[in-house]
Amino acid sequence: MFRNIGAPRPGLKKAMAEDFERIVRDYQDKIFRLAFSMLGDHAAAEEAAQDALVRIWRGLPGFRGASSLSTWIYAITRNTCLSARGRRGLAADSLEEPAARIAVEMRVAKAWSAAAAPDAAALLDRLPAKYRAVVALFYMQEKSYDEVARMLDLPIGTVKTYLFRARQSLSEELARERVKKGEA
Repeated sequence: MFRNIGAPRPGLKKAMAEDFERIVRDYQDKIFRLAFSMLGDHAAAEEAAQDALVRIWRGLPGFRGASSLSTWIYAITRNTCLSARGRRGLAADSLEEPAARIAVEMRVAKAWSAAAAPDAAALLDRLPAKYRAVVALFYMQEKSYDEVARMLDLPIGTVKTYLFRARQSLSEELARERVKKGEA
């Protein structure tokens, strides 16, 4: 998808600009949603998202593909938001702490589920936070099992188990909803 643009070659600036345009097109909404979920303020999220895009632009020549592009962008955005929280005097909870990570992922899941049909959002809200975070990353952000495991600092087997249990729970909840509405 993105080539290693750190190596000198003719047309580097043009290639960088094209790659950055693609990043902005494909990731700007996701960057904003993550920023909003971490900061809880629309204006602060816009500012943090812009700051993250500037950092991505500056770091693009050094991106070597050691991780996926989306993981790299997620990390830059997360760190930008943590810095913004520190500047705003908010407690900069470490995402290494499970409680803080779950709280952030819950907010991200709510932001992502808000765009879904009302029934889907309500069903997702009924999931335990640990399942909601895995579902949001795997299905809504289209991350691989490995990426979800790295982002949430979980073993891959746990990610698969959480997804299985979340699907099972969603299926049961959907069946209950259909019964309530007389569809089943």
